[in-house]
Order: sequence, then C-alpha cells, then structure tokens
Amino acid sequence: MRREVEVSERRAQPNRNSQGNKGAGPTVVYTDGACSGNPGPGGWAWVIPNGAYRSGADRHTTNQRMELAAVLDAVRTLDGALQVFSDSKYVVNCFRDGWWKGWLRRGWVNTKKKPVANRDLWEPLVELYRAKPVAFRWVKGHGGNKWNDTADRLAVEAALTQEGIEGEGPLSEAWLRTARRDVIRR
Repeated sequence: MRREVEVSERRAQPNRNSQGNKGAGPTVVYTDGACSGNPGPGGWAWVIPNGAYRSGADRHTTNQRMELAAVLDAVRTLDGALQVFSDSKYVVNCFRDGWWKGWLRRGWVNTKKKPVANRDLWEPLVELYRAKPVAFRWVKGHGGNKWNDTADRLAVEAALTQEGIEGEGPLSEAWLRTARRDVIRR
C-alpha cells in the first residue's frame, strides 16, 4: 500500500520570474525527484532560479512519484502563471500530449484499461493545471543545466537524509558541492 506523499498548501511569496523580477511573466521553476532503489527512500525538490526553493522526502516511494510530488508542491505553493521545467518525460508528456484528458474521459483509466498509476498525485495536479496557467517544458537531466542540477541535488539530499529544506535565494556553492548526489541510483 502506498503512503500518500505530503505536500504543502503554503504559498511562497512573492511571485518572481526566472530573473527574480516581481510580476514579470510566468514564474520559472525547476523540479526533480530522486529515489534510492525503486521503490525505496525518495526525495523531491523545486527551485526558482535565484529565488525560493523547497524539498521533501518519503521513506518508501518510486522515482515517478517523487517527480510528481515536486511538480505538485510547486504548483500548489507558487501563485500565478508558471513555467515548469522537468527532466521527467512522464510529467511533461502527460500535459504536452494530453494524456490527462483521456484519463478524465475514461474515469481515470489508461488506454490499456488499467487504473492510472499515481492517481492520488495526478488528480490534484490536473485540477490545478486546469485552474491556472501552467506550462511544462522538458529539460535533459544531468545535462549541465544549473537549475535542473540544483533541483536534482536538493531532491537527492532529501532522499538521503529524509528531511526537506526550504528557503529563499541562491544555495551556497559549498552546499551544492557537498550534496551527495552520487549515492542515488537512477
């Protein structure tokens, strides 16, 4: 039996775009999930470039659930229009290709006539997506994108320590260098 991933209802303020400018276009946010074993202990994270960040953990989960938990927490937490960058094709393709529309039409059943996996996370995410402007873009994981790599390190650290963190402003270079990302297997 899966344990429900807890995500916060708290709102981060103020809404900023990728350059940190208040109210200038959609807020850019990078999300990532990590899991040691699949299933196993996992972590999720999101980061606004040069802005707010947050991570969380689950003791027994899957990588896909952590990818979803990161996006769900960001979309729930951040006000206004969002541009979500994710290295999860599972997440991005759902919205790009409209999988969610078929799930709704079929009563949360996939094209193979099986219940949609991770419905407890997909359902609130789809509701939020329908209620506010959210765009999804895929970014190559471990491809040298500073903000995707930062989200990855936060998620890995949360998986390893089973503790989340949150804050505002850039993470220190010392913290980023010491985050234990090489311990987690993808």
